[in-house]
Amino acid sequence: MNVLTNLGTEQLQEKDNRFIHPWQEIKAIGTSKRTIIKKADGIYLHDSDGNRMIDGPAGMWCVNIGYGRDEMADAIRDQAMEMPYCSPWSEGSAPAAILADKLAQISPGDLNNVFLTNSGSTAVDSALRFVMFYNNVLGRPGKKHIISRHKAYHGSTYLSSSAAGKERDKSFMDTNTELFHHISDPKPFVRPDGMSVEDWLEFLVKEFEDKILELGADKVAAFIGEPLLASGGVSVPPKGYHKRFLDVCRKHDVLYISDEVVTAFARMGHWFASEDVYGIVPDIITTAKGLTSGYQPLGAALISDRLIEQISGDDVADSYFSNGFTYSGHPVACAAALKNIEIIEREGILEHVQEVAPYFQERLRGLSDLPIVADIRGEGLLGCIECDISGGREEDLAMDHEIGKRIDAHCHSMGLMLRPMINMCVFSPPCIITKEQIDEMFDILRRGIEATMEDVRKEGLWRG
Repeated sequence: MNVLTNLGTEQLQEKDNRFIHPWQEIKAIGTSKRTIIKKADGIYLHDSDGNRMIDGPAGMWCVNIGYGRDEMADAIRDQAMEMPYCSPWSEGSAPAAILADKLAQISPGDLNNVFLTNSGSTAVDSALRFVMFYNNVLGRPGKKHIISRHKAYHGSTYLSSSAAGKERDKSFMDTNTELFHHISDPKPFVRPDGMSVEDWLEFLVKEFEDKILELGADKVAAFIGEPLLASGGVSVPPKGYHKRFLDVCRKHDVLYISDEVVTAFARMGHWFASEDVYGIVPDIITTAKGLTSGYQPLGAALISDRLIEQISGDDVADSYFSNGFTYSGHPVACAAALKNIEIIEREGILEHVQEVAPYFQERLRGLSDLPIVADIRGEGLLGCIECDISGGREEDLAMDHEIGKRIDAHCHSMGLMLRPMINMCVFSPPCIITKEQIDEMFDILRRGIEATMEDVRKEGLWRG
C-alpha cells in the first residue's frame, strides 16, 4: 500500500525535491535535505532514520488532538466509502449540514452563518470578499479599504496575502497595496524605550483611529486581526487591546474580522478565543487548522446574523455571493471535523488546556535567565522565545537567521522539532500535551539554547 516504505532517507529527499514546498527558497530547489517524517503518534514525530521528536509546533499550528487517532481514520474512511463527494453548488450533504449547525452552536454571539472553505487562506479570502460584496449590495462601492497590522499573517491567496503584514514574505510577490493598510505590530516588546505598556496601548488605539480618519470612515470596510499574531512571532497585544479596537470599529461603522485560524479549537483552552479569552464578539470569525486537527483540509468563515440580515430579504437588490470552491463543505473533511469536535468534547481537551497552559507559560518564561533570550511571550498553548546575540545594539538579519538555525539543529538532534522563525523559536504543541511532556520539551529547548550560546562564544560571535 505504501510504495515508499522501503526507500531510504536520501532517496526520499531526492524525490521530495520535486515538490516545491511552501516558502521554498528558489535557488535551493533540487538541493534541500528536509527531514522526512514517516510516522507520528500522540505528540511525537518519527523521521525516516527512526528518530523520535516532540512536535513543538503541532505540524503547522494544527494537530490539536494529536496524532494516531484511529477513530479519525475510521470517520474519514467511512464517509469516503458512503459518499465521498457531492457538488456544493446544487446539493447538500449530511456532514456539511451538521458541521455548520455545530459551528453555529459553539461560536460566539450571533455568528450563525457558516461558509465552508478548503483552508485558512481561503477562509480569510472569502471573508474579505464577503465584506466587499456586503458593501456593494448596500450601495457603498467605495467602502473597501482593509486595515491590518505589520507582522500579521492571514494567508497566501491574493487578498489574504495582501492583508498579511510580514514584509519579507512579500519580496518578489505582488499584493494589493491600494486597498490594504497596515498599522503597528502590537507586542509591547517593540514599544519605544521608556514608554509604559498602558501608554503603548493608547498609542495603538489612536494610531488605528487616525488611520480610519485618514482614509475616511466611509471608505474603510474592515479591520482584520488575529487575537494574537501567531506567525508574526506570537505577538500578544496589551490587555484591553481587542475591546478598544472593537469600540473604534463600532464608532466608525467598520467591520471587525477575527482571524482565529490558529487560536480556535482548544489552542487557547476554548472553542474560540475572541469572546472567551478577549471579551469581544466580532462580525466575522475565520478558522481552519484545529477545526480538523490537520487530519483533513478544511476552513470556515463564520458570519453574523446582523450582516446577513442587512443584505437579505425583499428590501435589497437580488444578488449572489459568487464565491466558492469545488471542495467547499467536502463531506469527508466535514466528517473529520465532526469527529474532531466530538473528541475534544468527550476527552475534555478544552479543560485540559486550561489546566496545563499556565504550567506551559511558567516553563516558557523560566528560560528568561538565558543571556541570549531577549523576549518571551505567549498565551494558552502558544509561546515564543526571541533571541539576540548582538546585545540589542544592532540588527543583523543574517546572524538572526543563523542563531535560529543553530537552536533548531541542536534541539532536533536532542528530540525536539521546533519552528524556527529567523531568531525566534515558536511553540504550539498538540493540545493533549501533559505537564511531564512540557517539562521534556522545555528541558531540551534549554539545552539547545545553551549549546548555541557555547557555539557563538567559541566562534567570537557573542556580543552580549
